[in-house]
Amino acid sequence: MADKDLRERIKEVAVEHFNRDGYHGTTIRNIANDVNCSLPMIYYYYKNKKELFDEIIKKEFFSIINRQAALLKTSNIIDFYTQFIYNLNALTDYDRRVYRLGIKVYLSFDGDDELMDLMDDWEKTILPRHYQILQPYLKNTDNDIAVVRTLVHLLETLIENIVVKNRYLPEKEIREEIAIVLHGIDGSIPTNPESH
Repeated sequence: MADKDLRERIKEVAVEHFNRDGYHGTTIRNIANDVNCSLPMIYYYYKNKKELFDEIIKKEFFSIINRQAALLKTSNIIDFYTQFIYNLNALTDYDRRVYRLGIKVYLSFDGDDELMDLMDDWEKTILPRHYQILQPYLKNTDNDIAVVRTLVHLLETLIENIVVKNRYLPEKEIREEIAIVLHGIDGSIPTNPESH
């Protein structure tokens, strides 16, 4: 097995173990057994379990989120959010498991203090990020912060249904729920956002 393939296989098996047994219940020995390689081979790639887990969360999880966001090409804000959620239905099994693991760390169910702090820092950027995206459309709303907060809560619930509960959500259903939260907002993206 080539080095890159073995490294990827180690991560795949580790993601399965971390999802099933949690960070503390997973051992490098069990990962090595399922990969069918020696312990020294695992330690050749990763100093310890923490380094392996960190790579999965810090690189793989955030890479999936960035890839999903890069897919979004639309001129309507409701389409933008609908597509972001709907595209999660097409995640590979591996990406779905990594995303699920990232959610566990995000919710402080798993991982270590360093990763939970990283997720806390990331969480602090979520509302401001969505507020910045939505700000050009929020001119006619009474409480724009509440609209953004409600949308973020809805997005989290939809993501949980697809990624954690393995449910398929139809595009129409996603669009309807997002449209309810963004009701009364002009959804088309302004041609010159600076003018708003």
